[in-house]
Amino acid sequence: MNDEDVARRKAALRTLLRRPLLTAESDPQDLVLVRRYQAELRDWLSRETGWRLQVDAETARLFKTAPTLDDGTHPARGKAGEPFGRRRYVVLCLALAVLERADAQTTLGRLAEEVLNAAAEPELAFPFTLDSRAERADLVAVVRMLLGWGVLRRVSGDEESYLSATGDVLYDVRRVVLAALLTGVRGPSTVTAAGFEDRLAELTEEPVPDTDDLRNRALRRGLTRRLLDDPVVYYADLDDAERAYLVSQRAAITRRIEEATGLVPELRAEGVAMVDPDDELTDVRMPEQRTDGHVTLLVAEYLAGRTEASPEELAAFVRDAAARHTSYWRKGVTEPGAEKELLDVALGKLAALRLVEVLPDRVRARPAIARYAVEEPTVRETRTAVS
Repeated sequence: MNDEDVARRKAALRTLLRRPLLTAESDPQDLVLVRRYQAELRDWLSRETGWRLQVDAETARLFKTAPTLDDGTHPARGKAGEPFGRRRYVVLCLALAVLERADAQTTLGRLAEEVLNAAAEPELAFPFTLDSRAERADLVAVVRMLLGWGVLRRVSGDEESYLSATGDVLYDVRRVVLAALLTGVRGPSTVTAAGFEDRLAELTEEPVPDTDDLRNRALRRGLTRRLLDDPVVYYADLDDAERAYLVSQRAAITRRIEEATGLVPELRAEGVAMVDPDDELTDVRMPEQRTDGHVTLLVAEYLAGRTEASPEELAAFVRDAAARHTSYWRKGVTEPGAEKELLDVALGKLAALRLVEVLPDRVRARPAIARYAVEEPTVRETRTAVS
């Protein structure tokens, strides 16, 4: 394979890592690229991660599995960037179940009725009525996410008219995309556990390896997944077997990732990070411009010089920063209570980047945040030349 092919295959893998679901309608050029190198990509992904790649004429789907089941730092987000809450997640699941049985076309009004019926089923009895604009907005946010994924294609109308109760929207239901959404190792119908956490664990549970070679392969795949997905992999977050394997094999694992993706390893005493020089393979960037980006950078700098801080201490810091930067930040940042919203956004970004751990009564700085520490400048004396 020549250098051009290597570069294109790397670009195809980066595209799948950035967007695990590609469609011919939304991503035509990327889909063509992935289809061209699908054999090589499928082989690498299967060997190094255990992830499955499915490619056809209309879609390319990388079936990624989450390294852990308790990470809530990367929520689904609405059009304005607001994170999904419990109600939106439930409505999303109900909408998908409804669309599985829907005709080739449906309307937003019909979808709403069927979601309401599903929510009222005795086994669920979820309190969702669509009586308020907030509930209708939740349904619209879910529909717009399905439009972005390519599950729905808008034929006529717009969602704003539904929100204002002045019209409806007609959609095509794209079953080939809908069928490619679930990424669980097992089918939901085979799960028998009762509680939510147990059901989620059973849905994603993989076979337990019974030989040394299979155990080592499982460790390599699991660690590669984490290095591809997580901004930082700390040794302290790994169990004994994972830690020992990564310490002994980190050069080989990171080299293979770098060759395939272009990510560059950063090896520290506390852990490993795969850094993207092109700043593409991330959903949270730092530093960023504008108010939220500046607040996040200031909070990171503040925490970089401390082991931990209380929420009240951080809120006071943000309130003081807002007063100092009021002419540069957006309007309203000095209003009472505004510091809490600013701080919540900043801590959400820092937690997603594995730079802090947010606990109920304190925020703990994690080792990688040290890169944002600002030291006092050192002024060196200059000698005057003597003629």
